[in-house]
Amino acid sequence: MRPAAAPGGAAAQPLASERPEALPPGGETSCLAALKAIPGNSVEAADPKLAQGDPACRVDEPVIVKALALRATGTAGAGTVTFAPPVTLSCVMAKTVAGWLDDSVRPLARGHFDSDLTELRVGGGHECRRRNRASAGPVSEHATGKALDIFAFHLGEGKAATQVSVEKPAGLAQNRFLTAVRQSACGAFMTALGPGSDAAHANHLHIDIQERRTHASRFCQ
Repeated sequence: MRPAAAPGGAAAQPLASERPEALPPGGETSCLAALKAIPGNSVEAADPKLAQGDPACRVDEPVIVKALALRATGTAGAGTVTFAPPVTLSCVMAKTVAGWLDDSVRPLARGHFDSDLTELRVGGGHECRRRNRASAGPVSEHATGKALDIFAFHLGEGKAATQVSVEKPAGLAQNRFLTAVRQSACGAFMTALGPGSDAAHANHLHIDIQERRTHASRFCQ
């Protein structure tokens, strides 16, 4: 259909909402461009082949996350959380993790230890496999880059640095911190599993954004 003629005979221009969305320079997706635009984020495009092939192990907008920024709030200045090692995730999962660290985990670290979150010891980003590495059964959310495993939280730097191991927290304060972190993960993600849920998650916190029947449906243990 031709655009309706505007007064004076000129063709009316389509509304902004009707125009095709152009990719940012370099062909990046809008999600990746938004992440890279935040100072302190260290995120880059992953191998585009991950978005192709077997649908069960296809990652939408795969990215490699090296570090995510934390905004300045109150008495806390801006900072970054390093991922050790860097991890491959879907871009939407990376954005969800970024929001959770900024809105929940950092405030909990400040409240429990008066210290900033500086590093996550992670594993199990994208990996084409079944749940719990079983030989049969449903495919894991790791296969689509929508899951992340966290083994430890590092707080502070230098001599004042503290490591909170998910498997073996040291003392009551670390236990309370981890409990609060897991509770916050239940609100930010569709799944949150850790020590005590089953043997497969005895040494780490698993978080994912598995699609469920309703947004309010979550699985947390």
